[in-house]
Amino acid sequence: MEKALYIVLLLIFFGSMVAIGFICRKKAASTDGFLLGGRNVGAWLTAFAYGTSYFSAVVFVGYAGQFGHRFGVASTWIGLGNAFIGSLLAWTILGRRTRLMTRHLKTATMSDFFGKRYDSKALKIAAAIIIFIFLIPYTASLYNGLSRLFAMAFDLPFWVCIVIMSVLTAIYVIAGGYMATAINDFIQGLIMAVGIVAVIVAVILTQGGWDKIFLSLSQVEDPTVSSQAGVFTSFFGPDVISLIFVVILTSLGTWGLPQMVQKFYAIKDESAIVKGTVISTIFAVLVAGGCYFLGGFSRVFFAGKPEGGYDAIIPEMLSNLSPVLIGLVIILVLSASMSTLSSLSMTSSSTVVLDLIKPYSKKEMSDKKQVLLIRGLIVVFIVISAVIAILQYYYNVGFIAQMMGVSWGALAGAFLAPFLYGLYSKKTTKAAVWFSYIYGVGIMVLYLLYSLWLKNYFTLPAFWASPLNLGALVMLTDLIFVPIISLFTKKPDKEKVEKIFDCYRKTIMVPAEKVLIDEDEK
Repeated sequence: MEKALYIVLLLIFFGSMVAIGFICRKKAASTDGFLLGGRNVGAWLTAFAYGTSYFSAVVFVGYAGQFGHRFGVASTWIGLGNAFIGSLLAWTILGRRTRLMTRHLKTATMSDFFGKRYDSKALKIAAAIIIFIFLIPYTASLYNGLSRLFAMAFDLPFWVCIVIMSVLTAIYVIAGGYMATAINDFIQGLIMAVGIVAVIVAVILTQGGWDKIFLSLSQVEDPTVSSQAGVFTSFFGPDVISLIFVVILTSLGTWGLPQMVQKFYAIKDESAIVKGTVISTIFAVLVAGGCYFLGGFSRVFFAGKPEGGYDAIIPEMLSNLSPVLIGLVIILVLSASMSTLSSLSMTSSSTVVLDLIKPYSKKEMSDKKQVLLIRGLIVVFIVISAVIAILQYYYNVGFIAQMMGVSWGALAGAFLAPFLYGLYSKKTTKAAVWFSYIYGVGIMVLYLLYSLWLKNYFTLPAFWASPLNLGALVMLTDLIFVPIISLFTKKPDKEKVEKIFDCYRKTIMVPAEKVLIDEDEK
């Protein structure tokens, strides 16, 4: 009976996703329509597309369990950081300027933005290569946790779960492009928001209510973490410094991730930015804040580290819920995974076609052929990431696991500073951008070598042996290094830079940096 309920819920969910893909196929005929929805996407769709790309199953199953177990209820700060730094500040600081400058430069990808903003084809190619290399393992990590939830409900093999999710995601993305993705993200986002609130309430009630679950958590002691009593219910938890670094990486890091900032390319108008900022922030408070708050009670269920690893924590916490709620959780995790998978696959495939294949094609590539190639590469990208996830799961390949861990830090470390300063500063130089690429990727690759090989010869302090802490440090220091290097390296062509920044000075009744206006508007 329970399996029948889960199957019905999944059929409704999958059926609606695929139907939306085919309904939107007419809007995906051109490159601009397929990738950006014609730059005419409203507040609700853009805000939910941003949020669902941000919060994948990795957050719900992996990070919520891991950091909740490590920091207690103080892990909620991570979710709040995601909301107010990763969403509110990101929309406020990046949203309007990104939409204006990318429209002005006629760019559809982050790597093309770097090429045109800094007048360098080499920077564009390097960025495209970095994006493709590091988005694949990052995408593969989305499948983490799915096996445990599906095993709990259906007893299905891991590879079957991956194949089902991959095929259905590919269908609606290929058919309907960005608009289908955005509409599905909206539906999936609603499921995520409602689901996480319902699950939190249910889990607390299974432990006797609010007071009892906090009392139980306050009595948990772990001398390997802290000698302080009740540390897992304290305001900042047992390790405030590590907590801050996790907040920085998972919040500020989104400012440099291509699949996140490209959502701003498609915003319709000024009112969509204002509304989208509020909607995105509220969504993040509910979903991210809720996930980490739930994970904070993990030690009520596991005094020590669970045998199945951190990914086993959340599924175990939910295993005694009603069949209806478990079904909702399955849809929730699928929603989180599919929305992020669709965003990452579109980002990577469009980058390869527009920035690596098209510029070096011997024949002029028509708009129709570009869309066809992007669709084909979406399939390739999803297949590769699925195969990597399966190999990692069944054969426990250390290199793949470590690549998944360093991907976020490498991408954000390489791109955050050049992108932010590219929108605001006329003085940022090509040399400084090259440094950011090499520094961000280089440090994380060195960490990868250390984790796989060099740790046999020397040991880093525990704090710096974490890719999360290291990634956060790279981002913060790069924000300092890039403007300093720009002071001492060859200055950009003043006339070209002034033309680029003209998009902010265009006036209607007020400066264009205050209200969006398209290039073709009078």
